[in-house]
Amino acid sequence: MTNECIISLSDMKNINALIITIGDELLIGQVIDTNSAWIAQELNKIGVWVSRRVAIGDVYDDIWQTLDASVESDAEIILITGGLGPTNDDITKPLLCKYFGGKMLMHEPTLAHVSYLFEHIFKRQMPLLDVNRKQAEVPDVCKVLKNDIGTAPGMLFEKNGKIFISMPGVPQEMKFIVENSVLPLIKERFHLPYIGFKTLTTAGIGESALADKIKDFENNLPKHIKLAYLPNHGFVRLRLTTQGEKSEVENDLENYFERLKAAVKEFMAIEEDISFEILLGRLLKEKNKTVSTAESCTGGYIAHLITSIAGSSDYFMGSVVSYDNSIKENVLGVQQSTIEKDGAVSEATAREMVKGVLQIMQTDYAVAVSGIMGPGGGSSEKPVGTVWMAVGNKKRTETKMMKFRFDRKRNIELTAINALHFLCTFVKNDN
Repeated sequence: MTNECIISLSDMKNINALIITIGDELLIGQVIDTNSAWIAQELNKIGVWVSRRVAIGDVYDDIWQTLDASVESDAEIILITGGLGPTNDDITKPLLCKYFGGKMLMHEPTLAHVSYLFEHIFKRQMPLLDVNRKQAEVPDVCKVLKNDIGTAPGMLFEKNGKIFISMPGVPQEMKFIVENSVLPLIKERFHLPYIGFKTLTTAGIGESALADKIKDFENNLPKHIKLAYLPNHGFVRLRLTTQGEKSEVENDLENYFERLKAAVKEFMAIEEDISFEILLGRLLKEKNKTVSTAESCTGGYIAHLITSIAGSSDYFMGSVVSYDNSIKENVLGVQQSTIEKDGAVSEATAREMVKGVLQIMQTDYAVAVSGIMGPGGGSSEKPVGTVWMAVGNKKRTETKMMKFRFDRKRNIELTAINALHFLCTFVKNDN
């Protein structure tokens, strides 16, 4: 159940954007399109609504027709990524030159930048090849947007009152151009509404049951505030959205967000739009405590999530990846008799894993997981997806069994996020 439409609080005109991603690799799934998702998020932050996202291959006629359609669309801003490389399959730049009625010329500042990269950064001990020099050629009808971390510059065109911005498909280069050129340009050129969001995460209740529980709240929302359900296995994020003048938006959102929190109080896991690894870091910093992990079935993935947060070295001490039973026994101190009697995937083993890693790492808290991720290894008693997890400190330990039903990768991800939720709850309630 999703309601993504936004209605303005005022008569302020919505500014719409269309995102076009180009590349055969996107259509066949060889490369996952993360660019358009990131761009949409950044545009939304400044008050631009993405009305459409289009993915097309490296086909001349398809690109041309998509540009024609974008000229006729309701979008004032068209952002294009991909097809700016030096090889023959990268046809975007010459196509754009023809489409906007220009001719190619050498952009000397870009050529100097490309030369610098090859000589001083890439350390190429040879003259620039013609194919590399061509990266500095641009249509004479565009405004060049600097790309300090790559060879292909961004290009800004205008037609029928719309702006078209072409950028490299390499995510880091695209992000540099968006952050340093595109967003400032959009904010300068358009009068943008303020878009406000408030998001919380619930746990332990499904989307349908949650919708039924808060139906009165949802039915009483004013038309300009929209509620979106964003489910992810085991968790449901609820997001309130509206737009208009900043003070009006913030006051309305704060009021209704407090009502939403009260309506889902017994199921609320996070009161803002952050991940469990961020929440864990905050809790540990507030308490000046440390944590470690003992991981079997997740192979270090929980530690990876924790350490993906800048500053995690303040509270994360380390991990023991006890994938083999011998490591559980010889490093973590799990009793051989425990594994023989209850199995590696058991409450007793998870308890002893927590106890062992607490002693080894000398941390205040620890989390341990042992499970069967699949596709093989399950039994009628312990099917694939069975996981035992434990969290604890030197005074007490809590355990939980969960059963997932997905593929190996998804089971690992779900185990990790649920273990972090379990750990966050333990830390939060520990006095």
